[in-house]
This record gives sequence, structure tokens and C-alpha cells, in this order.
Amino acid sequence: MREESRFIDKLKTYIVYAGPTTFVFFTVIILPFLFGIYLTFTSYDGISNSHNLVGFANYIEAFKDTKFLASFLLTLKYVLYTVVFTNVIAFLFAYILTSGMKGQNFFRAGFFTPNLIGGIILGFIWQFIFSKLLVYIGNNFNIPIFSTSWLADPVRAFWTLVIVSVWQNSGYMMVIYIAGFMNVPKDLLEAANIDGANAWRRMVNVIIPMMIPSITICLFLTLQRGFMVYDVNLALTKGGPFKSTELISMYVYNQAFLSQKYGVGQAQAFVLFLVVALVSVIQVYFSKKMEVEA
Repeated sequence: MREESRFIDKLKTYIVYAGPTTFVFFTVIILPFLFGIYLTFTSYDGISNSHNLVGFANYIEAFKDTKFLASFLLTLKYVLYTVVFTNVIAFLFAYILTSGMKGQNFFRAGFFTPNLIGGIILGFIWQFIFSKLLVYIGNNFNIPIFSTSWLADPVRAFWTLVIVSVWQNSGYMMVIYIAGFMNVPKDLLEAANIDGANAWRRMVNVIIPMMIPSITICLFLTLQRGFMVYDVNLALTKGGPFKSTELISMYVYNQAFLSQKYGVGQAQAFVLFLVVALVSVIQVYFSKKMEVEA
């Protein structure tokens, strides 16, 4: 009886404090997710009231879609560059801004600011920079690389996406790395210094191993943001020129809502979810194995 009474008391407490949040999470996240999985097995076009079950036909069509596969490969390339550049730059910024330099708090705030700008607004700002400002500078100061808009060239347009994404996300990751640097035990650094370790040895053998939790979080966030990016892609390039910068999220959206192939688009979205989940789990697993204790 006592155990049953305790369980009822805990259940009441949970319902009072966490019940509303659980209800919202279940209705806004879980139910739509499950309904979306159901739609992958139907012929739903996003408009009609009726739809028929088609089994795995949508998944078969998704993997036969060469444009989907090309968009996925382009996204993998984009994720690779953004993850590497974002984390390297953020790590260097964090290292410099925890060294005790003058005005480091001001620079921290300045580098973090781009993360506060919405992706749509950010895309329009950089669209103006690449299409107008840099072209003006290139033509008037005879700089060939900026004489034409980067957004009009398929190769350079891809790199504009990488540049803008790295510029936006580096400041946020920098804050996480700063927290990691500040949590490195000072006595370990002093001991390494007494043992004659130079700055590089202290970094490789002391600082980086102690910062694995921060590295794990930053890698997870940059991977997730890289695969799911849509707003910057839409505002900056709209997938152009000639669909050369249409990343996977934009392609799935276009399939579902513009081409009215909701079942196929939903199947492709679920495949993307599985890939992101798998990559994230593998990354977190191996990162956790590298963690050390002070």
C-alpha cells in the first residue's frame, strides 16, 4: 500500500509540474512524427482528403530519384566543410579569447552576435554583400575574383553557403569551447608546465583531452545544423544557380509542397532523419569513449 501511495503521489507531482510540457511535446512532436511516418506509406499529395496505402513504393521512388541522391551528396559535402571549418575557427577563437587579452569580453560578444540573426535575414544580408557590395569593390579596385557575383556561379555559390554558415555558427560554438577551456583544471596545466611541456604539448596532451565533452557537443550541433539547414539556403541562393546549391532539406520541401509528392517527400525526409540520427549517435559514441577525467 505504501509503495502504491508513493507512486500515486509521484504521479500527481509529475502531472502538476511536467504534465503540461509532456502533453505539448507529445501533441506537437511525437504525434506529427508518427503521422509523418504513416504518410510515407501512402499516396497522399498534400491536398486531397483521401489517400491510399502504397507500401514501400515511396521509399523505392525516393532511392531511384537521382536528383535526391545528388542533393544528398551535395549536403554531405556541405556538412563536411562546415563542421570542420566551424569547429576549427570556433576553437581558435575560444583559445585566443581565454588567454587574458584586453577586451576579450567585447570580442566574445561580437563573435557571438551573428548567431542571433535569423537565417532568412542573414541570407538576404549576405546576398546583398555577394551580389552588390563585393561586385562593386571588385570592379572598382580591379579584383577579378569579386568582379562578378559569386551567387551566379555554381561552384562559388556553394562556397557562399559554407562561408555564411561558418560565419553564423562559429560564435555559438566558440561560447561552448570557452566554457570547456575555463573548466580545464589549472593544476594540470601548471604540472605540465613544470614538467617542461611546451604550449603545443599542453594543448595536445592536457587541454584537448579535457575538452572532449565540449568537442562532442559542438560536433553534434554542427552536424545537426549542417544536415537540416534550410533558411540560409532559401534566402541566399534559393537552390540556384541551376539547382547547384539545392541542399537536401530544400529538395525534400520542394518535393512535398511544390511538386505535391507528399508521400515521396515525407519518405525522403524520414531517410534524412535516420541518416542524421545514425551519424549523431556514432559521433557521440566515439566522442564519449575519448573522454577522460581530471
